[in-house]
Amino acid sequence: MEDPKTKILVIIPAFNEAGTIGDVIASIKSMAPYADIVVVNDGSGDDTAELAERQGVVVLNHPYNLGIGATMQTGYKYALRSGYNVAVQVDGDGQHPADQIRFLIEPVLKGAADIVVGSRFLGVGQYRPSIARHTGIMLFSRLVSMIIKEKMTDTTSGFRAAGLKCINFFSARYPDDYPEVESLVLLHRNGFSIMEVPVRMQERISGHSSITPTKSLYYMIKVLLAIFVNLIKKKNV
Repeated sequence: MEDPKTKILVIIPAFNEAGTIGDVIASIKSMAPYADIVVVNDGSGDDTAELAERQGVVVLNHPYNLGIGATMQTGYKYALRSGYNVAVQVDGDGQHPADQIRFLIEPVLKGAADIVVGSRFLGVGQYRPSIARHTGIMLFSRLVSMIIKEKMTDTTSGFRAAGLKCINFFSARYPDDYPEVESLVLLHRNGFSIMEVPVRMQERISGHSSITPTKSLYYMIKVLLAIFVNLIKKKNV
């Protein structure tokens, strides 16, 4: 982190996060002062963009809601264009404590992995998902573990750090809708190395998750289909 040639960017995808975005940015500035911050405002209908701008960070605005996949791709495009070596995804709802960022970027900086995923289930954690959510997380984690032939415990985690090769790859291609699981399969298919590290997470500070019980089944089916489609596609397609 002290290497002047290393530029680290925190990408905050945000949709209607006015209740938390200010605190999230302030925490990152305090706990990870070595990183720059960009907020990608995905067509919020509240004051998310204005509150982020007051914090003095770069804000990129989508004209309307495009979803988390397009939002993260916008962030990766900005990272690539601006010459960043590492890009860290930190959600705007306060679930990802800024003091955990250093655990994600360390393996990337050492060249140990192309992408590092923060897991809520490695080590001793306090995160306790609902039974339905936990079932989905375990299903995806076991499936991805079989595909990449490496144990994964938290493939739905959006708390992750990507190195320059991944930034370049994701700038050109990033999954839509619910991209966390599918993106790991894409990376494996294209020869990238993946690592998990234990991190502490917490419940969102305000608002509510967009994944309702009604959407959960749709989410699982869609992601499973996307994974299988990617397995039969040629690389780099």
